[in-house]
Amino acid sequence: MTELTQTATSGDRVKRFLKDYYIYLVLILVVVVLSTANLDKFPLFERGNFLSERNIINILRVSAPILTLAGAFTLLMISGYIDLSVGSAMSLSAVVYAMLAINGVPFLPAFLATVLVGVLLGAINGFLVIRLKITPVIATLITLSLYKGIALLLVEDGVSAIKSGGGLKMPSWFNDYGRDGVMLGLPWAFWVAILVTIAMIIVQDRMKLGKYAAATGGNPTAAKLSGINTARTVIILYVLMGVCAALAGIARSSFMSLGDPLSGDGMELTAILVVLLGGTAFSGGEGRVLKSFFGALIIMSLTVGMLTLVPAYFQTLVVGTALLLAAASNHLVSRKDSES
Repeated sequence: MTELTQTATSGDRVKRFLKDYYIYLVLILVVVVLSTANLDKFPLFERGNFLSERNIINILRVSAPILTLAGAFTLLMISGYIDLSVGSAMSLSAVVYAMLAINGVPFLPAFLATVLVGVLLGAINGFLVIRLKITPVIATLITLSLYKGIALLLVEDGVSAIKSGGGLKMPSWFNDYGRDGVMLGLPWAFWVAILVTIAMIIVQDRMKLGKYAAATGGNPTAAKLSGINTARTVIILYVLMGVCAALAGIARSSFMSLGDPLSGDGMELTAILVVLLGGTAFSGGEGRVLKSFFGALIIMSLTVGMLTLVPAYFQTLVVGTALLLAAASNHLVSRKDSES
């Protein structure tokens, strides 16, 4: 009997270890595989290898939008809600930011105005879900189409995006935020993503909002009975999501040097994959911002790393398969032993 107990205890410890460190082990595995796959052609850390300085900087630079979104999306899903309009909100923010810049508005006013647009977009989602009591999936599918439609309307007929041309020219500073290295070769967009992630970690671990989000997602009825204003909590989380979508749109617009109304297409799916890969429960109540951050790094590492390893038509399949296996394995490790 003692041996059985010890075996069970050891099994629980292994399971706990895998649950706590699974995401980091997956990232290490991805890096090892990608950096050694073409080692015969490109030595470790040399140009062409996955671990070359240039490639790492490029991955982190293009990761800025999803890294910016990951934390707020995690908190929203922990609360038991979801935002499928995040990609369209990002696109609309990118268009607004580019419009302001190309029409002569300086960086800081354009930046702040775009963030305020994000606040408005998030508040609309919160209003639809909480005040009008529309199912989150339906409500944010509606605003997905609405925000995308507005973004497309803001772009003149005959052109695909807001960019230099027709007598207008993007200011010289427009690319600085998303491209120019300010520290360790990385631009402001990446460092803002880091600051946003730190802020979301603080919200989750140190502030009432994070505790309320977990309580709302874990047991809404119990949360209400304990005095938590779940409606206000969810609205605030949607507003935070809108702000992060705006920041992601600014980062993407600056990196691309244009305001593309389709630049955020598919970002909602990527955000969902990131948080699920990080162990966030789709039903709410459980998840960690930091793990979602590393989940985003895994996705971007796979996306960029596959470019030099497999044909383009296989890349989506390879990335999707890898994510499916990783998410499924994480679910098996994290699930409760309800059957035992």
